[in-house]
Amino acid sequence: MKKIIGLINVVLIVTIKNMNLLKLENLSVKFKSKKSLKDLFKNIELDAVIDTSFTIKKNKTFGIVGESGSGKTTIAKTILGLHTSLIGKLNFNNQEIDLSKKYRDKNFRKDVSMIFQDSAGSLSPRIKVKHLIGEPFRINKINNLNLKNEVNQLIKSVGLSSDFLDRYPHELSGGQAKRICIARAIALKPKLLIADEPTAGLDVSVQGEILNLLKSIQNIHGMSILIISHNLNVIRHITDELTVMYFGKIMERGDSEKIFKSPKHPYTQALISLIKKPDIDRKNQKIELKGEVPSIFERKSGCVFSSRCQNPSHSCKNGNIENKLIKYDENHWVDQCCINCNS
Repeated sequence: MKKIIGLINVVLIVTIKNMNLLKLENLSVKFKSKKSLKDLFKNIELDAVIDTSFTIKKNKTFGIVGESGSGKTTIAKTILGLHTSLIGKLNFNNQEIDLSKKYRDKNFRKDVSMIFQDSAGSLSPRIKVKHLIGEPFRINKINNLNLKNEVNQLIKSVGLSSDFLDRYPHELSGGQAKRICIARAIALKPKLLIADEPTAGLDVSVQGEILNLLKSIQNIHGMSILIISHNLNVIRHITDELTVMYFGKIMERGDSEKIFKSPKHPYTQALISLIKKPDIDRKNQKIELKGEVPSIFERKSGCVFSSRCQNPSHSCKNGNIENKLIKYDENHWVDQCCINCNS
């Protein structure tokens, strides 16, 4: 019987491992900066991301939401190797990735792709669309005898005609530029697509088209998506799981539907209260948070949300409790300070 139970446990562990595409553990990212001219010769270490962990499952969409400066894009760039970190672990497709190095091997560069927030800015103004879409093949030195046909198929897959291939980026609208970036990002059929603010600067109707396009591409290619946004409507529309970040730390994490139906952290509650959707079950009116996000130069010990919390506990106000996620429900974690303040 013990052998059978042991075998079942092994099978379960292997199954869970195979379900996960990316696992990030205890990531912290620091930047060196100078606070003022007086500190010209003195480097100050600033904490951009602190002790962040999450898992992205295969063929699923994971969202990171939060205000500007919460560390969302920093996490994505660290995964890609554009930033480095000495603290934390990254496992991608059952392989350990060294976060202290900017170098990523050829397979990783093929398997992970990113759509940057500034679509127009990420497209070279002197290069035609057909060459921009074919760029990943050249950069990764992949010989494709049918490159022309491949590029034609890619532009059609994002809802544009082949007439756009001979255009330059300045001849594109914001939505068209975003579609070109998506076509380029999926050229090598990545396992993970990172989309940083994919609907920023677009009309509401175009936003919906882009989100539907991402979902359609995911269904066709079976890829995972990490979507970063400050817009809860975007996150709600497309994600399976999400993380809510504030000032470099996770406030709440878990199943998207559970969090939208029953947010537990006051920061999450405030963000969701801004959504004008009749099908979200919430009794409260719009919640306005007091104060502003603290300066990164003035980070204090204790809970990062204490200065904006409407009902801080004694421990929270005095910086005696640190932010740490605890399990609230199945696939739903909330910061322990929030539970302490509302108990």
